[in-house]
Amino acid sequence: MNLISLRISIKIKVMNRWYWIVALLLVTACNAEIKEPTAQEIIDKSIAASGGENYITNDISFRFRDIAYSAEGPVNKRILKRSFVKDSIRITDVKSPSGLQRAVNDSLVVLSDSVANVYANSINSVHYFAYLPYGLNDAAVNKKYLGKVKIHSTAYHKVEVSFDKSGGGEDYDDIYVYWFDSKTYKPTYLAYEFHINGGGQRFRKAFNERVVGGIRFVDYQNYKNAQLNHQIQSIDELYNLGALELLSEIKLEDISVIPGNYN
Repeated sequence: MNLISLRISIKIKVMNRWYWIVALLLVTACNAEIKEPTAQEIIDKSIAASGGENYITNDISFRFRDIAYSAEGPVNKRILKRSFVKDSIRITDVKSPSGLQRAVNDSLVVLSDSVANVYANSINSVHYFAYLPYGLNDAAVNKKYLGKVKIHSTAYHKVEVSFDKSGGGEDYDDIYVYWFDSKTYKPTYLAYEFHINGGGQRFRKAFNERVVGGIRFVDYQNYKNAQLNHQIQSIDELYNLGALELLSEIKLEDISVIPGNYN
């Protein structure tokens, strides 16, 4: 083999080596792109991006539809309150781990278990939505990753949430779906299917994001789906088509976050 042929042979071998290296890097990169996070990883990242430990180390208060709400105390002894005036009468409901108590003009009143349960569920519901995504790591929550989708050209991780009967509350059979921004992991949309009062489906879009005391709070545009035969897991398709009816806007006001030293 002459010198020229030897040089050509060496160049070919070097080129072949680089070819396989580049091919291996491309395959590795493609595999890395294909691998999606799990539902649990998405929710953990979302909670961290939205407030993290601030949810449990602070006292939080806000107003919703002219009712004052607050959450106070350490996470295992959290006290949820609501207070409002009706017909010149001040009503205060206090939900603690031991149950619910109602005071009318500072005087405690006796409630039946069924009525107390209705009031407690109502308080829980408002606080649950106000602090999302924090509650999505409760023990009774089951999470399922539904893949990556696009809503109005933005990519989202879609996660289904269901609940165990034990610890899942009175409406444990409701199904929720959340759409987390694929870059920030903040929840932008949510939907749920409920069964009380004839049942139905709702779809909510977050807006007016603000951070108070390190916690992300949002308001919602609340949409109704009239097509009850449509699966809640794909209600985003109807939203993209403009087929949902705007019912209302859900707004939090007078938000306050005060350090509670509950480490």
